[in-house]
Amino acid sequence: MALDLAPVLGATASDRARYDRATAHLDAPLAIVDLAAFDANAADLVRRAAGKPIRVASKSVRCRALLERVLATDGFAGIMSFTLAESIWLVRSGFRDVLLAYPSADRAGFAELTADPELAAAITVLVDDPAQLELIDAAREGSAEVRVCLELDTALHLLGGRVRVGARRSPLRTPEAVGALAEHVQRRRGFRVVGLMAYEGHIAGVGDTVKGRPLRSAAIRLMQAKARAELAERRAAVVRRLRQVTELDFVNGGGTGSVESTVAEAAVTEVAAGSGLYVPRLFDNYRSFRGRPAALFAQPVVRRPGVGVVTVLGGGYPASGAAGPDRSPVPYLPEGLSYDPQEGAGEVQTPLLGSAADDLLIGDRVWFRHAKAGELCERFAELHLIEGERVVDTVPTYRGEGRTFL
Repeated sequence: MALDLAPVLGATASDRARYDRATAHLDAPLAIVDLAAFDANAADLVRRAAGKPIRVASKSVRCRALLERVLATDGFAGIMSFTLAESIWLVRSGFRDVLLAYPSADRAGFAELTADPELAAAITVLVDDPAQLELIDAAREGSAEVRVCLELDTALHLLGGRVRVGARRSPLRTPEAVGALAEHVQRRRGFRVVGLMAYEGHIAGVGDTVKGRPLRSAAIRLMQAKARAELAERRAAVVRRLRQVTELDFVNGGGTGSVESTVAEAAVTEVAAGSGLYVPRLFDNYRSFRGRPAALFAQPVVRRPGVGVVTVLGGGYPASGAAGPDRSPVPYLPEGLSYDPQEGAGEVQTPLLGSAADDLLIGDRVWFRHAKAGELCERFAELHLIEGERVVDTVPTYRGEGRTFL
């Protein structure tokens, strides 16, 4: 039986024809961003944020031109980066207000940061352990003050802590633990706590309407309702404790899938989002919003092995996370194609099954959606930006600029 990975969102033949015409002069494989969809998704994120600023997650975009485009949109402010080297590169490229959302062990990067007061003023680094401060000081080559953001563990604990729901990130869970580390940072010369970050991935990154799984969907919604209530109370208490220690420039939370609930908390001053700009396939399973797929890639048909089968070149671009069918790209246009369960998405070739295969000729292209957002850009050096039926610009991805940060 074919592996059915059809997307929840409706694909249209007119979109396929439009993308084919716009890129007819280009050879596949190639990647595109539909600017109308990208801009509509940005506008919808702003609507959902209800007046609170959105810090764009660069990991989910990985293209400077598109970061510039979204930051020029009212409602977006600042970048959430994923490595220190990326943060420094972005600031050197003209971006400001960069929050590094993950701890770093980049000694060369910290040496550069501490030696340049302007660079240090534009970047905030993440800390959840005193040992991270030791590493920074050991690498220090200047006296520039390091802006520090503390991260709160957002996981939901059930059955007295025996069951954990949520990502294993920060060890800081209680107001007491966060407050103690904040006081430690403030006492240490060359550091200042300026913010708090709390990413509720079990809410923001888990769809609550799983196709064909009504009981699982109901269980997810029940879990998320409990998690939202617990986290809102605890996050507010943590912020109150931090404000006894220092003035906070920001309290960051959430992600694309939790924008409404996160901004509803009075303690939160900004929300993070990025995947909602491209709308990869993992964001098809949410009740709270419905985005437009904006980032796609095309693979050319190179074989016709038999009736109801075509083979495209490459396509095996799995997403990070626990391995499973939902981490594979999904054949999107034309509709009605699915993977051969014996082969899946292959590194150098991918058989696709379905009646739509019989209408495809050698050289035609099949359009795919990646499971995640920015990871697509690790496979392509450039993105072709489409308006209507035209490629209006071609811009480099991070990879296309020779930057592979992770």
